[in-house]
Amino acid sequence: MDWTQIVLLIGTGLFVGFVGTLIGAGGGFILTPILLLMYPSMKPEVITSISLGVIFLNAASGSVAYSKMKRVDYKSAIIFALATLPGSVVGALLTSYIPRTIFNIILGGLLIVISLFLLRQPHYRVKKKNTQRHLTHRILTDSKGKQYEYSFNLWTGVIISFFVGYLSSLLGIGGGIIHVPALTTLLNFPVHIATATSHFILVVMALAGTIVHIAQGNLNDAWPAVLYIGVGVVGGAQLGAYVSHHVKPKWIVRGLAFALLLVGVRVIFI
Repeated sequence: MDWTQIVLLIGTGLFVGFVGTLIGAGGGFILTPILLLMYPSMKPEVITSISLGVIFLNAASGSVAYSKMKRVDYKSAIIFALATLPGSVVGALLTSYIPRTIFNIILGGLLIVISLFLLRQPHYRVKKKNTQRHLTHRILTDSKGKQYEYSFNLWTGVIISFFVGYLSSLLGIGGGIIHVPALTTLLNFPVHIATATSHFILVVMALAGTIVHIAQGNLNDAWPAVLYIGVGVVGGAQLGAYVSHHVKPKWIVRGLAFALLLVGVRVIFI
């Protein structure tokens, strides 16, 4: 691997870490298509293993930054993270059985569907706290003193998290691109709390998927790519968390939607 390729991988990591942390998506939805373009002959399970390894580094770095901001709903995050584990393991095991062409179509189609869903609902206003007993209630105050109050159905979150774990590990996309929209639209999480909480969940989920890929030997020759991209990701994640303070929630959602649409179309026609 020459210096040009090393610089390219580090630069890719910087971009992925910045965008992924800004929107709480881990960056896998960007990294996986980039890897598909950079390595057209590489098997899906190897690409997925690289992506999940980088997502873990990105999510860990971003979670540290978000933790300092006190935006992580730890009670919910731990429950949802545990719910992702079974799906994450199964998804990682099944990736090697998907042909490259089918893998591209599934990934691209999923990204387009999610983007259209987000574009149809560009405004995510947090509803007033619902006092129904069957709902879980949360009150969080971040490091700047802003208070967030919201209510949601815990079991709906658990079910969603299981499928997020499966799809993210199967396709190497991290899961944040599904989790953030689900947390904001279906579970009524404020966008900034959703992005931070999603990042914490990604740490557990990506680690589980990566361990499975290591056990299968999918990362045997791919460690250099993970490490070089990871160097950029760590720095990019810190920058993304900082910038998130200055970006309005609706622009985070809209930016995510347009990015997903463009990437989804591109992946299908690789």
